[in-house]
Amino acid sequence: MEISQIIPHIEALIFASDKALTSEDINELINNALGFIEDRASLDQVESAIQGIKEKYETEFYAFELKQSGGGWQFLTKPEYHKTIALLNGDKFLKRLSTASLETLSIIAYKQPITKSEIESIRGVNCDYAVQKLLEKDLIIISGRNEDAVGKPLIYSTSKSFMDYFGINSPSELPKINEVLMEELVKATVMNSSESNDEPLETSMEIASEQVLNITTEEIKITEEQTEDQTQKEA
Repeated sequence: MEISQIIPHIEALIFASDKALTSEDINELINNALGFIEDRASLDQVESAIQGIKEKYETEFYAFELKQSGGGWQFLTKPEYHKTIALLNGDKFLKRLSTASLETLSIIAYKQPITKSEIESIRGVNCDYAVQKLLEKDLIIISGRNEDAVGKPLIYSTSKSFMDYFGINSPSELPKINEVLMEELVKATVMNSSESNDEPLETSMEIASEQVLNITTEEIKITEEQTEDQTQKEA
């Protein structure tokens, strides 16, 4: 089977799918759709075709690209067009997470699996409401219970939707905390060198810590429509 024959079918499948498709998913769907008997498409052919499609849409002629996120392949708009797309619904539809929710989500992302009491011990305040809102937005899930703790409390982890929003395939792809800290310290050092030396190191550390705790506010803007759509997909 020629790769050129399956490329348009792969593009159609990824474009039409409401969830990320793995190479294995695509391979099975292609063979079922075209009814190959002897000349079946192999997984290697499908993966080669996907790489070809990926390279095709990386060019400047397209506003979207093929990305592997959420455990599979999806067509996503390129970052430089995100502000333009946001204008479709207007600012009134944008729903930002509160600071408390961002802090709670950050802790879960970097410490998962984690119980609510452990989150509260880090934040120093009650996080019932924040956890509930994150569950409603499908950014976290209840992944089990801590059988070794008193009362066997629920444990929380980030969801597939979380990975979709951030364009990653697993929590291990999140930026390392020490990398973010070093980046912020370097920025602070450059600023101090070029402007003034009045800002103490503690302030720079606070900026870096805030950067880690909040992850990136801009990346986690969520519309009510996105939340409802994602809930329907999971159902």
